[in-house]
Amino acid sequence: MAAGVKSYRSLEGDTLDALVWRAYGRLDGRLVDRVLEVNPGLAALGPILPAGTEVSLIEDPGAAEAESVRLWG
Repeated sequence: MAAGVKSYRSLEGDTLDALVWRAYGRLDGRLVDRVLEVNPGLAALGPILPAGTEVSLIEDPGAAEAESVRLWG
């Protein structure tokens, strides 16, 4: 598994949106798209993931942005 990628197993009835919400604390379409990119074939499983499906989660790209402070423009 690549650096900055964590693994998560889906729970019964999980959707990718719910999984992203739990993992990152927010629902962001770009984040969902990125998770789909690193998990080929995940979308083919349908909207409700089978329980125990391993999903690789990327490092939150918005975390660094949220922690930084912009002083000028």
